[in-house]
Amino acid sequence: MCDACIINAVKDRMLSRRALFTAAAGAGAAAMLPPFGGSPAMAQGHARVEDLTHAYGPDFPTYFGEPGIATEQSFNFADHGFNVLTLTVNEHTGTHVDAPLHFSADGASVDEIPVGDLVAPLCVVDIAARAAEDADTLLTPDDLRAWTDVHGPIPDGACVALYSGWGAKVDREAFRGFDGEKQHYPGFHVEAAQMLIEETGARSIASDTLSLDHGASTDFATHYAWLPTGRFGIECMANLDRVPASGATVVVGAPKHRGGSGGPARIFALV
Repeated sequence: MCDACIINAVKDRMLSRRALFTAAAGAGAAAMLPPFGGSPAMAQGHARVEDLTHAYGPDFPTYFGEPGIATEQSFNFADHGFNVLTLTVNEHTGTHVDAPLHFSADGASVDEIPVGDLVAPLCVVDIAARAAEDADTLLTPDDLRAWTDVHGPIPDGACVALYSGWGAKVDREAFRGFDGEKQHYPGFHVEAAQMLIEETGARSIASDTLSLDHGASTDFATHYAWLPTGRFGIECMANLDRVPASGATVVVGAPKHRGGSGGPARIFALV
């Protein structure tokens, strides 16, 4: 069937069904559907869902400063009866996953991350007060010990997230903190990553900044320590101030393109 035939068939189908849906969209539909935002997961002991994902577009800050996404309107509703965008996306744009392959020669690609690792206990380590005074501050083993002193051991399979408050800067150049030579924002000290590898069963680490390493890093020590072990990372997390330090469950909607080194993800927390 030709493309024009397909488009016309879709338009005819939509028009024929539009009246039916309009008529059925009254009280009957309202009675059948749960409240907006309702979820069977809430029955498992969670009270709400928090979105940990930034919306992104060509103006979203990227590590190299170039736009990470371009869009083209391939089909539009006015002319074709439906909308389709064609996307060109850098894998490491917006709130995104770093697969082990990102910093290793033969590590797991993003489609090979075990699905069980994508649903995890969320541990949020708050260094925001220190970051407000020093953009180059690092999450250290002492921060991890302080967290466990209050909340107990880091659970097996956990995602350990660095909260620096950087998400509030996402619409400004301050998110990159570029001074003409280096970027400036917090990250994980490599010794903290090594501590998590050696002493815990954590499977992922996350940051609300552009990188797992701090912005001024030139050796990417944390990436090289963490990712080649088969664990993964998450960068540019949003709204970590809306979840508790412990007790929430993070769900990572990682992409599944073959051979990917990462990719934009829809991430949320069940609280």
